[in-house]
Amino acid sequence: MTATARTPAVTSRLPQVGTTIFTVMSALATQCGAVNLGQGFPDFDGDPRLMQAVKDALDAGHNQYPPMTGIPALREAIAAKVEALYGHRYDPATEVTVTAGATQAIITAVLALVHPGDEVIVLDPCYDSYEPSIVLAGATPVHVPLTAGTFRPDFAAITAAITPKTRAILVNTPHNPTGTVWTAAEQQQLADLLRPTEILLLSDEVYEHMVYDGAAHLSVASHPELAARSVLISSFGKTYHVTGWKVGFVAAPAPLMAEFRKVHQFNVFTVNTPMQHALAAYMADPAPYLELGAFYQRKRDLFRAGLAGTGLRLLPCEGTYFQSVDYSGLAPEIASLGEAAFCEWLTREVGVAAIPLSAFYPDGRDQQIARLCFAKRDETLQMALERLRARLG
Repeated sequence: MTATARTPAVTSRLPQVGTTIFTVMSALATQCGAVNLGQGFPDFDGDPRLMQAVKDALDAGHNQYPPMTGIPALREAIAAKVEALYGHRYDPATEVTVTAGATQAIITAVLALVHPGDEVIVLDPCYDSYEPSIVLAGATPVHVPLTAGTFRPDFAAITAAITPKTRAILVNTPHNPTGTVWTAAEQQQLADLLRPTEILLLSDEVYEHMVYDGAAHLSVASHPELAARSVLISSFGKTYHVTGWKVGFVAAPAPLMAEFRKVHQFNVFTVNTPMQHALAAYMADPAPYLELGAFYQRKRDLFRAGLAGTGLRLLPCEGTYFQSVDYSGLAPEIASLGEAAFCEWLTREVGVAAIPLSAFYPDGRDQQIARLCFAKRDETLQMALERLRARLG
């Protein structure tokens, strides 16, 4: 008797999760020949000096496992950079870990520090990995919307969301997708709110060097009270235009880092060796990250100036490389479209791909807003702007 092959039934750990909107819109952009301003990655190369540093590392034989926590030279460079910028010294031996990008850092931090039955507050709209990370830890995400229209933190709502089960709050500044940047007053309000609690703070700071108009990024490392209860997360991919390398880092007080490393060693163990050596050498020159704000502000200003005649209302962009636009002022037949339908129409009919803001909310709320990425070559931005002005102007 011949047995019939059969795959056993599986109960999904993430039954609500499908293909991400970023994958969907990028595929549609390719299909339609659209300029892809949807997914957040540069279409230009990183610094040739950084590429050469990788080649040097390969030639030097740095091709086997590095230490689980990251090579000492890179952890020391990270600690020195954070101290120089934000005034807090993390011990590179016990308080800094190199990660396989920021997304791995986020899920590792959640799995290490959050337990089944806990609650984690997230501020919507938010990056799409936050909720699945919390759910996989057996915890409950508690969604608190940012204030409508301005997308600032609503501290009354955050306070109301705190319960005895609240284990952590996850914040992101500069903020993807809205481009807002927390102020010193907001940071202090958060410190005041958390002071009497045992709540941890997970701080997603991957756009830390993309802040504009003379403002400064306020890292949790710059606030001693917050630093003492925080896991700071950042990304070399975002900072150095090499998102495909998937290298980031975490800095946290030693007791938190000890727990982080317990999980880190079993979900990735360690991170690409030659890239670590290259980054350590490249960080000796701070200019690339110190000049990043001016680099992207010029692109932001070019893009905003070009959008001015399109009928799209520009929301403030204080940081990141994303520009959100309100399309409610367009022709009624276009303005009446939901955000997902509008972005599909924009991709198919105008030839420019965008991401609906509704994709960053668990309830898919519609505010007639789309997100565009300006981390592109000038000629890419000009092509997109020509198409937008031709159809929407």
